[in-house]
Amino acid sequence: MTTEVAFHFNAPDKLAYACRLLRKAVAQGARVVVSAPADTLAKLDVMLWTFSQTDFVAHVRLPMRPAPQASVDVALAMSPVLLADDAAAPDLPHREVLLHLGSDMPQGYADYARVIEVVSLDEQDRQQARQRWKRYTEQGHTIVRHDLQLAS
Repeated sequence: MTTEVAFHFNAPDKLAYACRLLRKAVAQGARVVVSAPADTLAKLDVMLWTFSQTDFVAHVRLPMRPAPQASVDVALAMSPVLLADDAAAPDLPHREVLLHLGSDMPQGYADYARVIEVVSLDEQDRQQARQRWKRYTEQGHTIVRHDLQLAS
């Protein structure tokens, strides 16, 4: 399987854009794992509850503690969006789309059919994205580029 990689550049608010992207993906029936540092996932978790008065994006934050294993298994199987700081975790039930919001190369990305990288206007974020782009290219991936400033 060849992983499709897309970069979405120039997001004015990375987490707000991620919320809209997840809403769209779920509406289209996609199952998404979101990979980011724990503090970013905590903020995204709250935003997914509050970003829209009319929409709700069903999601689970991992790891789920404390919870009976049966509850964890059901939540993982039923949720279209999983927030995980480790995209390579063996207990993730689906590997369809990886939405990466971190700064480092995502571990286990090649196990996913698609990877979406969201890049803000912040210069450090852009520099880190350039390094990931270079690594993806070195590993033979063709990258699709979406410039969000041109789209608006």
